[in-house]
Amino acid sequence: MTDAAVGGGLVLILGGARSGKSRHAEAQVELCPPPWTYVATADLAFGGVHDAEMNERVARHRARRGAGWETLEAPLALTDCLNALPSDRPVLVDCLTLWLTNHLLADHDLDEEAERLERALAARTGPTFCVANEVGFGIVPDNALARRFRDAAGLLNQRLARRARAVVLVVAGLPLIVKEETP
Repeated sequence: MTDAAVGGGLVLILGGARSGKSRHAEAQVELCPPPWTYVATADLAFGGVHDAEMNERVARHRARRGAGWETLEAPLALTDCLNALPSDRPVLVDCLTLWLTNHLLADHDLDEEAERLERALAARTGPTFCVANEVGFGIVPDNALARRFRDAAGLLNQRLARRARAVVLVVAGLPLIVKEETP
């Protein structure tokens, strides 16, 4: 990617677990002038972080971000959060997969939530980096809920990839450009 932070619009950053996608997204946002907003979707208040390992993961993400970052938590109200921010401010949403999980477990209409998210992203003028897991490379899950989640995540990624000006797949810490439009 020549410079994803130049210009506005959506940049979708995909990858597997521990692929380096969040670190890559943070570095791209930091190419923009501050202040930067990090929108976390882990559900800390409602018990979405269930164990010490996940708590440690969240702590590592927080520690990596230095001065210039504002952190907001939006496990369900991501669209409201995005709509409330200045539209030109650089934003990092990490991650859409957790946000989708929160809505799935709350038995919300996933298509309706995805449409709301698309509208909020389309209204932004500044660079908006969204991190999501690519979960479709593995085996077919053995239960209906897991298959519903895998399918919903894949469909959300497809929807946003169509809208995005850039799509990056991070593998082993290396960003692979899937789509890039000039701003």
